[in-house]
Amino acid sequence: MESQTHTFPSEFVWGAATAAYQVEGAWNADGKGESIWDRFSHTPGRIHAGDTGDEACDHYRRYAEDVALMSGLGLQAYRFSTSWPRVLPEGRGAVNRAGLDSYDRLVDALLAANIRPFVTLYHWDLPQALQDQGGWPWRDVAGYFADYASLMARRLGDRVRTWTTLNEPWVSAFVGYRDGRHAPGLQDETLALQAAHHLLLGHGLAVQAVRAAQPHAEVGIVLDMFPMETDTDLPEDRARVEQAWQTGTGWFLDPLLRACYPPEALRAYGALSPHVQPGDMSLIAQRLDLLGVNYYSRLLLRQGRRVEPVPGAEYTDMGWEVHPPALRRLLNRLRREYPVPPLYITENGAAFPDEISPDGRVHDQRRLEYLRSHLIQARLAMADGVDLRGYFAWSLLDNFEWAFGYSKRFGLVHVDMGTQQRTVKESGWWYAQVIAGNQVF
Repeated sequence: MESQTHTFPSEFVWGAATAAYQVEGAWNADGKGESIWDRFSHTPGRIHAGDTGDEACDHYRRYAEDVALMSGLGLQAYRFSTSWPRVLPEGRGAVNRAGLDSYDRLVDALLAANIRPFVTLYHWDLPQALQDQGGWPWRDVAGYFADYASLMARRLGDRVRTWTTLNEPWVSAFVGYRDGRHAPGLQDETLALQAAHHLLLGHGLAVQAVRAAQPHAEVGIVLDMFPMETDTDLPEDRARVEQAWQTGTGWFLDPLLRACYPPEALRAYGALSPHVQPGDMSLIAQRLDLLGVNYYSRLLLRQGRRVEPVPGAEYTDMGWEVHPPALRRLLNRLRREYPVPPLYITENGAAFPDEISPDGRVHDQRRLEYLRSHLIQARLAMADGVDLRGYFAWSLLDNFEWAFGYSKRFGLVHVDMGTQQRTVKESGWWYAQVIAGNQVF
């Protein structure tokens, strides 16, 4: 058990994160258009227990209550995503003013509470109207995404300084178009790889659009990083781990920071590799002001096989190993091998089966320890030389956990999905102490 106190720099940003479809609800209210997740969750058999995001946490209507919760916890920043079909019901064309106004109200409430908004423009909820025309494998979607980015930057940019274009494009492309476990539920690797390229292209165009609207904006992107590691010296294990990096994380990092796809990944994908037009790679590789890192766990490879479960390891309710030291190793790899901009941990958290105790509290000690141990590793990485500027716990609220519906709870705040009653968990109160003291204890 660590007993040392780990103090963070005074300018370090402490926050929590959510995503529009997971918390907003109001799926068809006030002129909002249908998203691929609306369609997917309404399709029988797609989501655990037939759950949908129709109501979720009702954050669309209860935002003021939730901002008050954030303020009570001392959050300095709130990372949230805007819903593309809420402001552009068809994905392009006519603007839904009521949708735009809702984000005005949220941003104004945050600023009134001295909470800095970090806006993510896309967290997986593509307008269904654009999916009907081909979705992300259709190149034109990248341009429509840039138009949407421009609209949001022009509307909110006078108050929002920090923007990220995409959240976890790997998941959007591969889990949505190859594995079929996420919307739009397709299973075609060629489509997935073309979608991945167009997501990156959309990112580059959106960076340009945001900066054109707000020249002083800070703009970046958020990537999920679920590293594969090995504890052997076997050459085949080392090679497999490296290939997993190149075809996963590297497939996005290299275009963003090196203006090329990893050669090893192109060899691995072969004829499935996406069609790239002249100028695409330089367009993708726009200068980044920040890079968001979403980290939850790692995968362990030993003697050519994935080790599952790892003997003696703790696992979350998602079946993910709790292994904080891999976060430090990951951050240091980014520092050593890539010309990275300042980093933020934009998601980190754990699902456990929380319940409200007879005393009215949620005693989620396992989540508290998860957060504490990962924050310590983050601080150690900073001591190694990693330029880490902030940390966002996932998630502020228990919410709609995609294909798992409401069966997995990640929140610092417990949400009764029947009554919408919010209850701050022990981990939330502990995090408030961390923020107040700017240190992990």
